[in-house]
Parts: sequence; structure tokens; C-alpha cells
Amino acid sequence: MSNHQHAWYSITDPSTIDTPALLVYPERVQQNIDAAIRLVGDASRLRPHIKTHKTKEVTELLMRAGIHQFKCATIAEAELLGICKAKDVLLAYQPLGPKLNRFLAVIEHYPTTQYACLTDNIPAATEIALAAKKANTRLTVYIDLNVGMNRTGIAPEESEGLIEFCLQQSSLHLAGLHAYDGHIRNTDLIERKQICDAAFARTSALQKRMQDQHGITLSIIAGGSPSFPIHAQRENVVCSPGTFVYWDHGYGSLFPEQPFIPAALVLTRIISLPAPGMICTDLGHKSIAAENPLEKRVHFLNAPELKAISQSEEHLVLRAPENHSYQPGDILYGLPIHICPTCALYERAFTITDHQKRGEWMISARDRKIQY
Repeated sequence: MSNHQHAWYSITDPSTIDTPALLVYPERVQQNIDAAIRLVGDASRLRPHIKTHKTKEVTELLMRAGIHQFKCATIAEAELLGICKAKDVLLAYQPLGPKLNRFLAVIEHYPTTQYACLTDNIPAATEIALAAKKANTRLTVYIDLNVGMNRTGIAPEESEGLIEFCLQQSSLHLAGLHAYDGHIRNTDLIERKQICDAAFARTSALQKRMQDQHGITLSIIAGGSPSFPIHAQRENVVCSPGTFVYWDHGYGSLFPEQPFIPAALVLTRIISLPAPGMICTDLGHKSIAAENPLEKRVHFLNAPELKAISQSEEHLVLRAPENHSYQPGDILYGLPIHICPTCALYERAFTITDHQKRGEWMISARDRKIQY
């Protein structure tokens, strides 16, 4: 472990931080923002998703870099962006029932932010249009297209009726098409590009049909992190990666061609040596995203040989060599396999600069509700 004392992630005095803890390295976050802008060529073509960081501070870093369009998934995230006075916010979700009412309340309370949402079927679009009319507002919508993810959206080839319906509603403004292709995760970039291009061609064809039939130009918001380098090369396409601000071990392993670096970690302590060849840390389910198999949840930068063998709410047990020298109190620096849901487990992140704890960033939008 001594070889890692001066690594980029190390903290000179870790006794200042209780564990488990989320660490963020602001200088590396800035490097990732700069890299994303270089990759896409123009900050105006970025609409980053804030689901990864959920913080005011990262949003402000993005805005200072010239990024003014954002994407979010929850009402709390939408409200956080309003608090930050972001210019343009897309709720990448189809709000219905109470969520729709909350969304309209956020729109009313933050008038300097232009909000929009997704829709993918006529019954939902009808509810959205009626609610917008009742609120005396004209709500901007994007058609959510299913290009193979099979989670939400309507097939591009079946969407023209929905588009025509939206165009007929006085309380809706149809602004564009949203095509998320998060299912395309081939590690080979050439293969990934071929599949991504085929999926995008369906969206592009729909855009052209709408130009020919209605004389309208619908903008296109496409992709997430895996397809970001591919969509970045297209003209007139807005890209919406999210993970790039912090990056993680999962995407870093799958997509090594991307120019991003880890900028957030989890800090954990060894608390017990329950048996020969076993060590126990305080990194339980509540502290690291647990949706992946046990062996694909965290990678320890200063102890890569340690392998998870069991996990519960407050504990993570690791296999270690029987002649190991680890002791209770030792610090481990964990790079999450999936950083986005890991961030949502923490109410705050400690910022680390020059190997020192400098401050705290509140994960403000981790809760379901801020005010509305």
C-alpha cells in the first residue's frame, strides 16, 4: 500500500474523513468537462445528463465552460437545474399523474429556465397537453424514440401519428426527437459505430420525413456515454452523455478509447479480520451501487488483488492472500463500477485537492423532492 501514498487519489490525512465516504476531485472533473467539449467540438452541442452528479457545483462548472443545455431524469434534478438558472432543461422522462403536476409547478417557479419533457404515446401526450392548457402554459416536448433500448419510446416508423397529434395541440410545442441508445455497448468501437449508425439512420429518416411533410426541422438529441464519440462526429446532433464528469471503472474498462479519467471514488476502512484470508470493510449495499454481480461493484485502486466474496447492508467482505499485511483501520480507495447510482447513496461528497479534503458538495438532487 505504501506505493500508493502519492497516487493522484491519495489523501494525506484520511483521519479527517469518516467512512464510507464519496470523494470528488474537482480538478479532474474539470479535465473531463474540457475533454467532452474537445470531443464534440462545440459546447452548444452538449446536453449533459445530471443524473450522475446531482450537484449544484458540477452544474456550475459545466455552465462556466459554456454548456447551457441539460438533461435530467427526476423532478428534483429538474428543480436543481432551475435553482442553478440553467437556460434549457429536458426532463428525459414522460411525466404523468402527480409527477406532471410537480413538473408544471417547477416550470412556473423557475421562469428563467426553458423546460421540456418527453412523450411517446398519444394518451400520455393528451394528459400533458390538457395539464399544460390548464396551467396556461405552452409546454415544449420531444418525441421519445425507441431505437432498440426497449425501455421507453415509440418506434420511429410508428411515430408520425403522435407527431401530428402534438403539432395540433395549442398547449404543446414540438421541438425535436430524443433517441437514447444505451443498449449499444459493444467494446469494439468499429462494431459499436456500425450498430449505432444503423439505429441513428431511423431517427434521421424520420427527421427528413417531417421536413418533407410538414416543413418543420426537428432537432435531434442522441445517445449517452457509450455512443458519445460516435454522435459527436455528426453535424447538427446534440449529445447527452452524463457519466463523463466522474467516469467509472465500468465505462473505463468497456470504452478505453474515450478521453475521460476517474474523478470520484469511495473511501472505505478495513474494520475486521474475521478469518485467515478475509478482511471486512464498511462498504455495504448502502454505500456502493449493488445492481451488478458482487465481483462487479468496486475496484480498489490501492489493493486490486482484493476480491469481494460477500456483502450486506453495512459490510463488504473481501478475499485477501493469507499472508496479507492489512490491518483494521487501513484505508482503501474504491473506484465504483457504476458511479451514477453510487452517488445517489450519499448526501454529500468530500472534495479533494492536492491530497487534502477541501470542502463538501451536497448531492442535492439525490432526494425525490427539493421543494416541488
